[in-house]
Amino acid sequence: MDASAEILIVDDDGQILILVAKFLRANGFRVHTARNGVEMAETLKRTSVDLIVLDLMLPGKNGLEICRELRRTSSVPIIMLTAKGDETDRIIGLEVGADDYLPKPFNPRELLARIGAVLRRTRASGNPATDRTGRSFSFAGWSLDAMKRELTAPSGVVVDLSTGEYDLLLAFLEAPQRVLTREFLLDAARNRAIEGYDRSIDVQVSRLRRKLDGREDLIKTVRGAGYLFATDVVRA
Repeated sequence: MDASAEILIVDDDGQILILVAKFLRANGFRVHTARNGVEMAETLKRTSVDLIVLDLMLPGKNGLEICRELRRTSSVPIIMLTAKGDETDRIIGLEVGADDYLPKPFNPRELLARIGAVLRRTRASGNPATDRTGRSFSFAGWSLDAMKRELTAPSGVVVDLSTGEYDLLLAFLEAPQRVLTREFLLDAARNRAIEGYDRSIDVQVSRLRRKLDGREDLIKTVRGAGYLFATDVVRA
């Protein structure tokens, strides 16, 4: 594993904090820990991290509230942990901006694999390899800088995107005016957060639409087939 990666674990269970932190450090990560949203915020003031492992059930603000607030200012990858097995909680986790989701109890090796996958996806999206996509895209007054990973609205406001949202938008921009299947988009967005839930891409598309001012005319649903990015795209 990349020893330069810094992971923040947020969980009010002291035993889980100790065990997971020890396991991740043994696998080459630098690890910070916090027991609640307040401690997490203090940690983020002192240092930048590459990924946050965030428990859903926390004292004070829960993980969903914290994730929603983080997404207003940051695109740091987030893996949500929960003791609940309810599929609804998993969907809500994605809707508020989580990049992956892992129910408790979990195998530390599975968490390790998911962390590695999310970090690889994030870094691949931000490295020079993105030159294959062109440096920028323009569509319907919007623009995406693929090198900076910045989406700019027609008003000039920069819109923050999670890793999954960015990957999904990039897939649409590379294939405008074409019907893309859910399976293709799942692979493009590398979204395996909800195992067994084959409509998880619908959640991601819904989130992306909201970031695009709720414009369903940009991303059209093609019943029984998938989705279509229904506007011209100019690549520079």
